Amino acid sequence: MSIMELNGGSVVAMVGKDCVAIASDLRLGNQALSVATNFQKIFPVTDRIYLGLPGLATDVTTLRERFRFRVNMYTIKEEREIEPETFAHLVSSTLYEHRFGPYYIEPVMAGLSKTPSGGVKPFIAATDLIGCLNFAKDFVVAGTASTKLYGVAEGLWEPDLEPEDLFETISQTLLNAVDRDAFSGWGCIVHVITKDKVITRTLKGRMD
Repeated sequence: MSIMELNGGSVVAMVGKDCVAIASDLRLGNQALSVATNFQKIFPVTDRIYLGLPGLATDVTTLRERFRFRVNMYTIKEEREIEPETFAHLVSSTLYEHRFGPYYIEPVMAGLSKTPSGGVKPFIAATDLIGCLNFAKDFVVAGTASTKLYGVAEGLWEPDLEPEDLFETISQTLLNAVDRDAFSGWGCIVHVITKDKVITRTLKGRMD
């Protein structure tokens, strides 16, 4: 068994038309034993950036606080809000610093970048546990159900989805994928980030 699979959990992020969505399951396990059914794996970084942390539960807590500290330091020093691309590189460098004793986390980032014209541009990215960045224009997945998520997302995702359609697509992707993975499940939480608001919904899944 890989240590990445000890606590289970999966995260997926998708791009829509001027919006992004990020979703995770809610299970915390000790291999096949379910410990909790309300474990948060997605955290707000700013109003326009959300971070998903699937992997070892202790490292989820550690990295959440470390990133919060570093983003606050950036905001104080630069006197402006961090952009999603900059935050992705901050995540990458933080993980790479620990490459000889890595954090067992594969972060997934979703956010909206500001454009010079005053609009927004969707941004998603993921890294492996030593910080190798993977930028995508459609979707990124991580966690124990990642192979299933890839398959379902390939079939369901379409370009330029409106927020409600994007919510439906990412919800169906996650719910169907975790049904086929013993280490993920117990419902999910979905955040859809648009230009003027963040829509958060909690969904019920199979409870077996």
